[in-house]
Amino acid sequence: MGITYNENNKTFHLKALDTSYVMQIVKDGYLAHLYWGKKLRNVNAEELLVLRGRTSFSANPEDSDKVFSLDTLPQEYPAYGNTDFRTPAYQLQLENGTTITDLRYEEHRIFKGKPKLQGLPATYTESDDEAESLEIVLYDKVIGLKVYLLYTVLEKLNVITRSVYLKNEGENKLKLLRALSMSVDFIREDFDFLHLNGSWARERHIIREKLTPGIHSIESRRGSSSHEHNPFIALLSQDCTEDKGEAYGLSLVYSGNFLAQAEINMYKSTRVNIGINPFDFAWLLEPGEGFQTPEVVMVYSSEGIGSMSRTYHKLYRTRLCRGKYRDEARPVLINNWEGTYFDFNEEKLLDIAKEGKKLGIELFVLDDGWFGKRNSDNCSLGDWVVDKNKLPKGLANLGKQLEAINMKFGLWFEPEMVSPDSDLYRSHPDWCLHVPDRTRSTARTQLILDLSREDVCEYIIKSISDILRNAPISYVKWDMNRNMTEVGSALLPADRQRETAHRYMLGLYKVMDKLTTDFQDVLFEGCSGGGGRFDPGILYYMPQIWTSDDSDAVERLKIQYGTSIVYPASTMGAHVSAVPNHQVGRITSLKMRGDVAMSGNFGYELDLTRFSEEEKEEVKVQVAKYKELRTLVQFGDMYRLISPFEDTKNETSWMYVSEDKSESFVAYFRILAEADAPIRKLRLKGLDSNKDYIVDGIDGVFGGDELMYSGITIPFLFGDYQSVVWKIKVLDKA
Repeated sequence: MGITYNENNKTFHLKALDTSYVMQIVKDGYLAHLYWGKKLRNVNAEELLVLRGRTSFSANPEDSDKVFSLDTLPQEYPAYGNTDFRTPAYQLQLENGTTITDLRYEEHRIFKGKPKLQGLPATYTESDDEAESLEIVLYDKVIGLKVYLLYTVLEKLNVITRSVYLKNEGENKLKLLRALSMSVDFIREDFDFLHLNGSWARERHIIREKLTPGIHSIESRRGSSSHEHNPFIALLSQDCTEDKGEAYGLSLVYSGNFLAQAEINMYKSTRVNIGINPFDFAWLLEPGEGFQTPEVVMVYSSEGIGSMSRTYHKLYRTRLCRGKYRDEARPVLINNWEGTYFDFNEEKLLDIAKEGKKLGIELFVLDDGWFGKRNSDNCSLGDWVVDKNKLPKGLANLGKQLEAINMKFGLWFEPEMVSPDSDLYRSHPDWCLHVPDRTRSTARTQLILDLSREDVCEYIIKSISDILRNAPISYVKWDMNRNMTEVGSALLPADRQRETAHRYMLGLYKVMDKLTTDFQDVLFEGCSGGGGRFDPGILYYMPQIWTSDDSDAVERLKIQYGTSIVYPASTMGAHVSAVPNHQVGRITSLKMRGDVAMSGNFGYELDLTRFSEEEKEEVKVQVAKYKELRTLVQFGDMYRLISPFEDTKNETSWMYVSEDKSESFVAYFRILAEADAPIRKLRLKGLDSNKDYIVDGIDGVFGGDELMYSGITIPFLFGDYQSVVWKIKVLDKA
């Protein structure tokens, strides 16, 4: 049983693989948080929840009980103002202007399986036997607010998911001002705060800081999860490393504005919560209406950050990503963007594709510039009509010619955007996000279509569907190249304008769900100027995302390493691009660029026709090698060996191990050369210590224990920007 309820002491005990999560109904129906951590056999509620009277500055709901105060009670879904002075999980405004609420336990139910969330992406199960769920109903009898707390335990993983549904069952309007997806109170403060920070072309760098009293938070107010912060945080024990110590991960399955924070109060307890950002958010609940929050995936690890990551990887790879390509090896592709930008014709595209075919590449992707009058980024977004000057015979003919050489055909779209210089905008200037009498700010000379509108969503669905039905397209790159400003909708009334950003996300999810359902044989890849919307919400619809517009091999070490804290290699698009690199100007070897890109969904983004015969031969070898490795990389267990974020920042290493531990792929990268360098060994992880292995390029047979505890010698590498990879297999004793 994953979830049990003890009627005698009114405790709920949720058990995952090696995790316990315990709650208790206390006093007159308050829901208290008792424990989240390593699995417990039994629960002594009296010891887990110890209360103590404080000064008069921690007020008491009941004057007769000086010990009980919500200001010191660890809670599951706290409010503000009713003796709790900490940051609340939710807040409402009543018609009389007040914001005080008081939720008490009403009932609960425990059931097999995991329900879907209305209009939102979430993790799922393929059988009710995989999970057990708990729904706890809290009620404020004064205003008729009913809150449903949903917990799901995935019994074979250290995973508990949470979400909240708030419903107005009263007679008056309620306005939601804050509706976070979860909150947990720890009666300790000794945590480090880990999050993923960056910018365009510098996404998901690892930041780790010691928590101190006060609030430590990350957020997005950009209308997307953003390049700057990822909707994920972890609280770590201060001794936590890759392989030991406690890690508490919180990952929000959402692609819009979010807030994640940890607060240490005066009594040295820590409150952590995450959800939709309350900044510039409000949601009107008419009587009978409800609001669903996004899901939070909570992962506990007692064996360090690496174990937490591998739990997220397995869950997101198998029970968040969906469709045909979830379990299918991804094709090796060639994208024309950095090879041609907007300057191409059909002949040039076919020349690149034919060269790629000779080298073993399987998919040709036509990027931006094929539609409208799109010769630069200042026009035509929204006009999804083929530019006959570049492609006189259309996309269907190009697709047929690619089929004739046995190449699959992929296409770039930016469906959420509109150019002021476009037929669509001239016909429907009210279809973009805007506020009356205010400037319509542009970025990349484009505006954002208002996906909170049904007519806009239907236009996008029809436009993209018409293209996909009339050409043999097997891959779509879905881009989004700016963040929201002047966030308003022409169709929403004044008291619902602050709903626009979230309604946009609901519209986006509806559009993505429709298109990915109607075109199940198409591999969709998300993109937002690279990794500006690399989040679990997008992965529910699209099983891979372009990791970053920065394809420099050295920059990618940090980007891909940081991304792997939460996301598996099967979700990361990784390409070899030309040098000097178009983002930073660095010149790295084709070998290193290939070795880095092989740690994701492999491809090229350059003009292969400009390569020398020697370079083409090297590409041919890389493609063949990746085809041998891709199942292992995309679906194996990842172990991080050397972090590029450590003080030296000169080395990086990671490896992938098959589920049965019979084979492994190890990659090592060194940035700058070191004179008279010492002999170094690389200690591996994740192998079977009782098995014998052979290592490509090294004579002899090695025990798994030897490879992990003694290691393999890093060969002498001359010059800057060097890499070495090893393929390791179990010795076949037959």
